[in-house]
Amino acid sequence: MTKLTELQTYVAQHQLDAAYISDPMTINYLTGFYSDPVERVLALLVFPDHAPFIFAPALEVEAIKETGWSDPVYGYLDHEDPFALIAQHVKESVTSPLHWGIEAGSLTVDRLHSLQQVFPDGQFTTNLTPVIEQMRMIKSPDEIAKLNEAGKWADFALKVGFEAVQVGKSEQEVAAELEFALKQHGVNQMSFDTLIQAGAHAAEPHGATSATKIENNELVLFDLGTVNEGYISDVSRTIAVGQLNDRQKEIYRVCLEAQLTAQDAAKPGITAAELDAAARKIIDHAGYGEYFIHRLGHGMGSSEHEFPSIMEGNDLVLEPGMCFSIEPGIYIPGFAGVRIEDCVHITEEGCEPFTHTSKELQTFPK
Repeated sequence: MTKLTELQTYVAQHQLDAAYISDPMTINYLTGFYSDPVERVLALLVFPDHAPFIFAPALEVEAIKETGWSDPVYGYLDHEDPFALIAQHVKESVTSPLHWGIEAGSLTVDRLHSLQQVFPDGQFTTNLTPVIEQMRMIKSPDEIAKLNEAGKWADFALKVGFEAVQVGKSEQEVAAELEFALKQHGVNQMSFDTLIQAGAHAAEPHGATSATKIENNELVLFDLGTVNEGYISDVSRTIAVGQLNDRQKEIYRVCLEAQLTAQDAAKPGITAAELDAAARKIIDHAGYGEYFIHRLGHGMGSSEHEFPSIMEGNDLVLEPGMCFSIEPGIYIPGFAGVRIEDCVHITEEGCEPFTHTSKELQTFPK
């Protein structure tokens, strides 16, 4: 059973007349086609006993067909009313669809109103977002293989990036060098904007790579990932440039202990909250708890942030096939930031990481 037929079975079992799938990442997961439609409408319509169809901007139709999609695909021109056309195509399969499933987590209010206008009797009350999250949470062996390949290229990117570090070089220059090296090997897409932060700049967990120059005797944080056949990698390492002082060394040591402890504890039967606590306890005990200001990890797969969240309050029990990050961090404003991260998949007895770059503190340039 494919993921799409699994969703179709759910639609039938829950007596839905139709499902409107609007998140581009979900459409990619179910069909193999990905596009960011920006302001245009891209949707997958799923029915209990009729073939699904993709509705897309006309300029995407041929690309959809090239993925091997064999069911109907309908395009629309910019001057046309997309929802009027969707209604026309839906009614070719279901005369009067009343009960609808939607992705409440991604469908905008404006577009929900547009659907309600063309289906005035429709009840758009079944939220499929949790259903999709559950489907995506357990990865197949094929998905694990794709994630491993993405992880291999993330390790390569770190190696190039570390070797590019020089005092006086900007964060942006280092990011450009490692991304160019990836492109030379045919890796053209990053999971997200490559993040390189030097010194005190690394104390901003959601900062951005900037023109900040790398200075001597500081920590430099790398956070990056690559895309392989629609699946991503995500890894963080922090390295030293020059000689570190005792406080810099200490926050690195504490963060590393927290990461290794959590990764060793990740196995079937433990809850997401317990895993978060395993890392947080170490950082708290060392006196840096106030500087660990995010969850331990997030799910990953075909996108960098998926279900589940590895955090306090989440009593989800970990199972084989779940994939997520383990990324404790210590961020001291005005001083330094350290994050060490591997994404892992749960096995029958523990977990296996997708990235393998050493986590011992390394100093560059050599």
